[in-house]
Amino acid sequence: MSVCRLFLDEDAAQHGLLAALRVRNVEVTSAQESGLIGAADRVQLNWCQSEGRVLYPFNVRHFYALHSEYMAAGKNHAGIILAPQQRYSIGEQMRRVLHLVTVRSAEDMHDRVEYLSHW
Repeated sequence: MSVCRLFLDEDAAQHGLLAALRVRNVEVTSAQESGLIGAADRVQLNWCQSEGRVLYPFNVRHFYALHSEYMAAGKNHAGIILAPQQRYSIGEQMRRVLHLVTVRSAEDMHDRVEYLSHW
Protein backbone atom coordinates (compact mmCIF):
# COMPACT_ATOMS: atom_id res chain seq x y z
CA MET A 1 0.00 0.00 0.00
CA SER A 2 1.34 3.38 -0.96
CA VAL A 3 1.18 6.65 0.92
CA CYS A 4 -1.15 9.39 -0.31
CA ARG A 5 0.51 12.05 -2.38
CA LEU A 6 -1.36 15.34 -2.26
CA PHE A 7 -2.17 18.22 -4.57
CA LEU A 8 -3.36 21.52 -3.06
CA ASP A 9 -5.48 23.73 -5.28
CA GLU A 10 -4.53 27.39 -5.47
CA ASP A 11 -6.75 28.46 -2.55
CA ALA A 12 -5.57 25.69 -0.21
CA ALA A 13 -1.90 26.32 -1.00
CA GLN A 14 -2.01 30.05 -0.26
CA HIS A 15 -2.23 29.75 3.50
CA GLY A 16 0.96 27.96 4.56
CA LEU A 17 -0.43 24.42 4.59
CA LEU A 18 1.94 23.34 1.82
CA ALA A 19 5.02 24.23 3.87
CA ALA A 20 3.57 22.76 7.08
CA LEU A 21 2.93 19.41 5.38
CA ARG A 22 6.34 19.31 3.74
CA VAL A 23 8.08 19.87 7.06
CA ARG A 24 6.28 16.70 8.18
CA ASN A 25 7.47 14.71 5.13
CA VAL A 26 4.17 14.61 3.26
CA GLU A 27 4.65 14.46 -0.50
CA VAL A 28 2.64 17.44 -1.66
CA THR A 29 2.58 19.82 -4.59
CA SER A 30 0.42 22.77 -5.54
CA ALA A 31 -1.44 24.22 -8.49
CA GLN A 32 1.23 26.89 -8.80
CA GLU A 33 4.13 24.42 -8.82
CA SER A 34 2.31 22.22 -11.34
CA GLY A 35 1.43 25.04 -13.73
CA LEU A 36 -2.28 24.70 -13.00
CA ILE A 37 -3.10 28.15 -11.58
CA GLY A 38 -6.46 29.14 -13.00
CA ALA A 39 -7.06 25.69 -14.50
CA ALA A 40 -10.61 24.39 -14.49
CA ASP A 41 -11.51 22.06 -11.63
CA ARG A 42 -11.96 19.16 -14.04
CA VAL A 43 -8.47 19.77 -15.47
CA GLN A 44 -6.99 19.70 -11.97
CA LEU A 45 -8.87 16.51 -11.05
CA ASN A 46 -7.74 14.80 -14.28
CA TRP A 47 -4.13 15.91 -13.68
CA CYS A 48 -4.29 14.49 -10.16
CA GLN A 49 -5.58 11.19 -11.54
CA SER A 50 -2.73 10.99 -14.05
CA GLU A 51 -0.18 11.80 -11.32
CA GLY A 52 -1.75 9.63 -8.61
CA ARG A 53 -2.36 12.60 -6.30
CA VAL A 54 -5.25 13.21 -3.95
CA LEU A 55 -6.80 16.63 -4.53
CA TYR A 56 -7.34 18.99 -1.57
CA PRO A 57 -9.62 21.87 -2.58
CA PHE A 58 -11.83 24.22 -0.57
CA ASN A 59 -14.72 24.26 -3.07
CA VAL A 60 -16.75 21.55 -1.34
CA ARG A 61 -20.01 21.74 -3.28
CA HIS A 62 -18.48 21.91 -6.73
CA PHE A 63 -15.91 19.14 -6.21
CA TYR A 64 -18.47 16.81 -4.65
CA ALA A 65 -20.70 17.37 -7.70
CA LEU A 66 -17.70 16.66 -9.96
CA HIS A 67 -16.97 13.47 -7.99
CA SER A 68 -20.60 12.35 -8.41
CA GLU A 69 -20.46 13.11 -12.13
CA TYR A 70 -17.26 11.06 -12.51
CA MET A 71 -18.72 8.10 -10.62
CA ALA A 72 -21.91 8.15 -12.72
CA ALA A 73 -19.84 8.23 -15.92
CA GLY A 74 -17.49 5.45 -14.79
CA LYS A 75 -14.52 7.84 -14.67
CA ASN A 76 -11.84 7.55 -12.01
CA HIS A 77 -9.95 9.97 -9.83
CA ALA A 78 -7.21 9.55 -7.23
CA GLY A 79 -9.32 10.90 -4.39
CA ILE A 80 -10.55 14.20 -2.98
CA ILE A 81 -10.28 15.66 0.52
CA LEU A 82 -12.90 18.38 0.98
CA ALA A 83 -12.71 21.20 3.50
CA PRO A 84 -14.63 24.47 3.67
CA GLN A 85 -12.39 27.50 3.29
CA GLN A 86 -11.61 29.42 6.49
CA ARG A 87 -13.15 26.82 8.79
CA TYR A 88 -9.86 25.45 10.12
CA SER A 89 -6.57 27.03 11.08
CA ILE A 90 -3.42 25.90 9.27
CA GLY A 91 -2.46 23.81 12.30
CA GLU A 92 -5.87 22.14 12.46
CA GLN A 93 -5.85 21.38 8.72
CA MET A 94 -2.36 19.95 9.02
CA ARG A 95 -3.28 17.70 11.96
CA ARG A 96 -6.41 16.42 10.23
CA VAL A 97 -4.67 15.83 6.88
CA LEU A 98 -1.78 14.04 8.62
CA HIS A 99 -4.24 11.78 10.43
CA LEU A 100 -6.09 11.03 7.20
CA VAL A 101 -2.97 10.18 5.18
CA THR A 102 -1.75 7.99 8.03
CA VAL A 103 -4.97 5.95 8.02
CA ARG A 104 -5.89 5.98 4.32
CA SER A 105 -3.50 4.70 1.66
CA ALA A 106 -3.42 5.98 -1.91
CA GLU A 107 -5.35 2.85 -2.89
CA ASP A 108 -7.97 3.52 -0.20
CA MET A 109 -8.49 7.04 -1.56
CA HIS A 110 -9.05 5.96 -5.16
CA ASP A 111 -12.47 7.33 -6.28
CA ARG A 112 -13.20 8.37 -2.69
CA VAL A 113 -14.23 11.68 -1.13
CA GLU A 114 -13.23 12.39 2.45
CA TYR A 115 -14.40 15.38 4.46
CA LEU A 116 -11.73 16.96 6.60
CA SER A 117 -14.34 17.40 9.34
CA HIS A 118 -14.38 13.61 9.85
CA TRP A 119 -10.69 13.59 10.75
